[in-house]
Amino acid sequence: MTAVTDQDHTEQAENAVSGESGDGESDGQRPVEEPLPEAEAEVEPEGEDEHARVETVPGTESGAERDEEGNVSEAPGRAPADRHARTGAGRGRRDAGSGSPEPVDAAAPADDDSGDAWDDGLIARRVSAETEQAAAMEARGHNAPPAAPLTYDDPLHSRLDALRELVGLSRARLDSRTLAEAGQVLDEAAARRRLSGQHTVVAIAGATGSGKSQLFNALAGVAISETGVRRPTTAAPIACSWSDGSASLIERLGIPPRLRRRPLQSAESEAQLRGLVLVDLPDHDSAAVQHREHVDRILALVDAVIWVVDPEKYADAILHERYLRPMAGHAEVMFVVLNQIDRLPGEAAEQVLDDLRRLLDEDGIVLGEYGEPGATVLALSALTGDGVGELREALGHFVTERGAPARRIAADVDAAAWRLRPVYATGRRTGLSEAARDDFAARLADAVGATAAGEAAERAWLRNANRACGTPWLRLWRWFDDRREPSTGRLPVRAQPDEEATARQRVEQAVRTLADRASAGLPAPWAQAVREAAVRGSQGLPEALDQLTARAGLPPGRPPRPGWWPVAVLAQASMTLLQIVGGLWLVGQIVGVMAPNLGVPVLLMVAGIIGGPIVEWSCRMAARGPARRYGVEAERRLREAASGCGRARVLDPVAAELLRYREVREQYGRVVGVG
Repeated sequence: MTAVTDQDHTEQAENAVSGESGDGESDGQRPVEEPLPEAEAEVEPEGEDEHARVETVPGTESGAERDEEGNVSEAPGRAPADRHARTGAGRGRRDAGSGSPEPVDAAAPADDDSGDAWDDGLIARRVSAETEQAAAMEARGHNAPPAAPLTYDDPLHSRLDALRELVGLSRARLDSRTLAEAGQVLDEAAARRRLSGQHTVVAIAGATGSGKSQLFNALAGVAISETGVRRPTTAAPIACSWSDGSASLIERLGIPPRLRRRPLQSAESEAQLRGLVLVDLPDHDSAAVQHREHVDRILALVDAVIWVVDPEKYADAILHERYLRPMAGHAEVMFVVLNQIDRLPGEAAEQVLDDLRRLLDEDGIVLGEYGEPGATVLALSALTGDGVGELREALGHFVTERGAPARRIAADVDAAAWRLRPVYATGRRTGLSEAARDDFAARLADAVGATAAGEAAERAWLRNANRACGTPWLRLWRWFDDRREPSTGRLPVRAQPDEEATARQRVEQAVRTLADRASAGLPAPWAQAVREAAVRGSQGLPEALDQLTARAGLPPGRPPRPGWWPVAVLAQASMTLLQIVGGLWLVGQIVGVMAPNLGVPVLLMVAGIIGGPIVEWSCRMAARGPARRYGVEAERRLREAASGCGRARVLDPVAAELLRYREVREQYGRVVGVG
C-alpha cells in the first residue's frame, strides 16, 4: 500500500473537476480516479463540519462508519468504486452561463448562499484514503505479535540505578528544580525500556526551507510529507514505520493515527530499513510556537535525530546554540545532512561540508570518522537523489545494530550528570581531618577552663601536702590564716557573668571554625547543610558544658594522700618532739632540776628546728610529681567531658552530613562511570 500525501495539488483538482483522467500520479501520489455521475452521489447537507463527511450510498451492501473527526472507516469488502461514488467526486461549482469548470476550493465552506451544493470530491477521496491507510496500520500494529522490550546492558543498568539512588539521597538537600532533569531521564529510560527494542525511532529535524520533508519522502520512496514553497509547510509531526509493532513507540510521541504512514513496499527497502520509525518534524525555527514545542518535545523522546541543513543556513546561530551545542553529547545518535548540494557549483559542496564539520567541531560534537564513534556527516540532494542511497545505507546499519535507544539513554544520563556536576563534584579534598577535630576539642576545653582547672588541682594537692607535712608551728599559723579568710584552693563552680559571656563566645567561635573547616571544598548545597548542622548542634552547648564541668570537676573534700605521707608526718612529729625535749631539758637546767649540760639539749633543739623544715621541704619536693599528675588527671577529665559533649552535639551531625555527601559522591561517580 502506498501512502497518500496531504498536499492539495491544484492541477489534480482541476483534472478531477473537469473529469480528465490523464496522468494523475505525481511523486508517488495515487492517481485521481474518475468521478461517478452526479446521480449516484449525495450532496453533503448544510451546517456539517468542514471535514469530509461520507454518506452511505443506497444499494451498497453495508454503510461506512464515520469516526469522531469525520474520517471514513470502510466496511469490509466494499469496492473502491463504491467509495468514490459515495464521495461525490467530480462535482464542482460552475459559473452560471458558463460551462467551464472552476477549480475546487479546499477551504470553501460547506454551505453556499447561492444554494449550490459544495462538492468535496478530491478532498474526501484523500481523507478517505489516508484514513484507510491509518486504520490498516493500526490493525496491523494491534494484530502483530508484541515486540520484545528494550534491554539495557549491565553498565547502563548500573548507572541508572546509581542515578536513582543519587536522586533519592539528594532530595532533602537539593531543590526539585535541580533534580528535575535527572528525574525526567529516569522516567524516560523506564518508559523506553518497556517499549519495543526491535525498532529505532529517528526524527528528521531542520530549519525552514532545508528540505527535510523532501528527504523524508525520498527515504520513504513515496510522497508522504507535504512539500512546497509555503512556510512553514510541515505543521505536525508525521511518522512512517518500516515494520509492524511500532504503534506504542509512535503513541509515546503523541502522533495520532491519521498522521502515521507506511513507506513504499519493496523487498530491498524492507530488508535494509526494517525496524526504522522515521518522524518528520515541523521547522525548529518556525514562527508558530506550537511547531517549536512539537520539535522540542519529540526530540527529547526519539532514539536518534537527522539534522537537515542547507547551504544558506547551515551556520544558523539558532540551530547551533539551541540544539547542536547542548546535544553535543548525543553525537553517536546524530546525523547531520547537508541537503540541496545540487544548488552548489563545482567543489563548493565540499567546501561547505568542510565548513560544516568545522562548526560541529566548535560545538563539541565528535564526528564519526575513520570508524570512530560520533556523528555522521553527509552531503546529498533530496531533489535529485544524489547521496540519498548513502544515507539510506548508513541508516540501515544504524538500525540493524539496535543500539541507538541505549546509546540515547546513556547520552541523556551523561548530560544530566554533567549538569549536576557543580552540586556533587569538587576539585578539593573534603572532609573533617583529625587536626580539625582536635582543634575543636581544644577550643571547647579552653572555653570550660580545663587548663586552669588542672593547675588549680595541682596547687590544691601541693597545699594539702604542705599542710600534712609542715611543722606544727607553720600549720598553726595557717590554721589562723584559714580562719580569717577560708580558701578551698578550687575554682568556683559558677563563673562570673563576664566569664560566662567569654566562655559562650569561645564556644561559638569554636563551632564556626569547625563548620568552616568541614565545609571547605564542598559544593554550595552540601556546605550549607554542614553549616546548618553545626549551628543546630551549638544551640544549648554552653549550658551543657557547664553542667558537665560541674560533674567532671574536682571531687569534693581533700585530695587523696600518697602512702609515704604517714612517714613524713611521723618524721615531722619526731622533729617537733626533739625541739620540745631539748627545750624542756634546758628549762630544767635553768631551774636547777637537772645537771647543767648545755650541749645535749641544744643539739636536740637545733636538730628539731633544722629537721622540721628539711622534712617539709623534702615532702614538698616529693609531692610535686603526684600533684602534677593529679592536676593533669583533672584537666583530662574536663577535656574529655567537653570533647564528648561537643562530639555528640556538633561533630556527629556534621560527620553525618559529610558521610551523606560521601555516599552521594560515590553514587555520582557510578553515574558518570568512574569507580
